[in-house]
Amino acid sequence: MTHPTATRLWFLLALLLHPIVAARADDYAREPYGIGLEGFAYPYPVRMLDLVNDGEPVRMAYMDVAPASPNGRTVLLLHGRNFPSSYWAPVINTLTAAGYRVVVPDQVGFGKSSKPRGELHFDTLAHNTLALLDHLDLSEVDIVAHSLGGMLAVRITRVAPDRVRHLLLAAPIGLEDYRLYVAPTPTEKLMESEDRLTAEAYRKQLVSNYSLTLPPDAITPFIDARFNIKGAADYPRWLAAFVSSGQMVYREPVAHEIALIARPTLFVMGENDHNAPGRASAPEELRPKMGHNADLARAHAARMANARVEVLPGVGHLVFLEAPEKFDAAMLAFLATP
Repeated sequence: MTHPTATRLWFLLALLLHPIVAARADDYAREPYGIGLEGFAYPYPVRMLDLVNDGEPVRMAYMDVAPASPNGRTVLLLHGRNFPSSYWAPVINTLTAAGYRVVVPDQVGFGKSSKPRGELHFDTLAHNTLALLDHLDLSEVDIVAHSLGGMLAVRITRVAPDRVRHLLLAAPIGLEDYRLYVAPTPTEKLMESEDRLTAEAYRKQLVSNYSLTLPPDAITPFIDARFNIKGAADYPRWLAAFVSSGQMVYREPVAHEIALIARPTLFVMGENDHNAPGRASAPEELRPKMGHNADLARAHAARMANARVEVLPGVGHLVFLEAPEKFDAAMLAFLATP
């Protein structure tokens, strides 16, 4: 029997040598971005923190944005799986206008950060993020986290609750254990599937899975960030990291830990957001049971020491972009609470 690691290495080598990788770059004919999103603009200067993960040197990209009139507080923004941290720009502007310093990392494996050769794990990402806070001499922060970032925020708060003042989970995933619905999928199969995906199919996937109400032009940067890297020479390494992040979501659930969080917590959910990673691979009879995210948030909040839920009507997964005024009002009011 072939060892799984050997199989994965063989597949990566095949991708590196096979012309199909270059051929599929015709989705985006212009000069490609690098797999660290070189060429893709961020709204504020990007700095790098050198780290070592599992013996591999990596760099963690981050923005550190100062307010005009500081209130002495710092907000840490944690991005989702399918989005570069640049999408936080409107929230950064709202927070800095209110006096908050804002720290916005790209997790290792995402955005402008390194794409490691090893597997991604929430514990590693949590310790990377805490190392960034140490580097910036931040003993305590408020966390605002979206989608996959919500899973990471739960892990950070469990690891270091004394470092977290408030926890706002914006349309988080991980409110249920996806392993109860979806059978394990081999990494090689996921890599093949992701490599076949076209830009137009990805756009439809985002709009459908996330029930987005945004205009097409607002979604295009997410398509660019994903598909204009397909012409990069080291695209296969990006692909491996992206698939690893999906396996991390599946293999490392946080749903069973959420009720243990005692820090003040606010769930801000989109009424129409029924995103459930892996639903398409679940047995047909189980799919309707997945993704009841607003109800799941209410159930978690009821078991927590200090939590509540706000559901924003008529919007999907990108709550802070789809309903910015309502989201900003909820966020600022929550951050102002003791």
